[in-house]
Amino acid sequence: MIELPEIETIRRDLDRECVGKKIKDVDVVIARAVGGSKERSHLTEALEGAKVTEVGRVGRLIRMDFDSGSTLLFDLGSGGQLLRCANKEEVHKRTALILGFTQHGQLRLVDVNADASVSLHATEALFEDRPELTTLGLDPIEQPVSWTDFGRMLHARSEKLKPLLLDDSFVVGLGPMYGDEILFNAGLRFDRLSNSLTTQEVRRLYRSLVETLHDAVKYRGSTVEGSAYLDVFGVPGNYQDHHAVYQKDGDLSPRNRKPISKVKFGGEWTYYCAESQV
Repeated sequence: MIELPEIETIRRDLDRECVGKKIKDVDVVIARAVGGSKERSHLTEALEGAKVTEVGRVGRLIRMDFDSGSTLLFDLGSGGQLLRCANKEEVHKRTALILGFTQHGQLRLVDVNADASVSLHATEALFEDRPELTTLGLDPIEQPVSWTDFGRMLHARSEKLKPLLLDDSFVVGLGPMYGDEILFNAGLRFDRLSNSLTTQEVRRLYRSLVETLHDAVKYRGSTVEGSAYLDVFGVPGNYQDHHAVYQKDGDLSPRNRKPISKVKFGGEWTYYCAESQV
């Protein structure tokens, strides 16, 4: 999936690029992405002539609010791209939705892996329509907590650290890539139980969580092998150049110059430094 730093990078760019712009026309190219052909006319009627007032985020979903009282909710899935394009720019064959502005081009949703989606809601009814969004866990970028509160959250569970970090009801928007990087930076093994951490280890994990995600946003996300992630201008991220362990098995750990290990855990590969993560 596209993880939290990539989604936040896209959100910030869209907030700068789209707020204040008015929708001229809506072209639903792939009806499945908007919920089927019945939603095509509904989307057009609701958005044409409406002005973008805010671009926000709910976990890994991007919300675009309009002055008409409508909200578009974008789920980019594992390979969706939201691209700012000139009107005459060639249309990608996997383009699902095109929002044309009265000025300054278009916003296009490119559904690379056929699992992106868009839904339309009355802004005031968004959480009634999508009640699962009210159960999301900590958002370290948008709503950070103190390390002591984080410690209480950890000690209230008895789960292995990596799957816990990847649980949206605990922390939103993390996948295997940032899970591995956060745990390496904290010096903790992926299979440590959350309620076994000492006070110092809790502080290290919380600092690593926050710093890793903010650094990833600073470098505009990660575009790794097999990833379709691009920012809204069609540019790959740079944070993969700063990864310590993810997909680096056999390379030397930046902490102690020992080879980075790879092991199957929970059905997926986990990358870590066996010598320094305890």
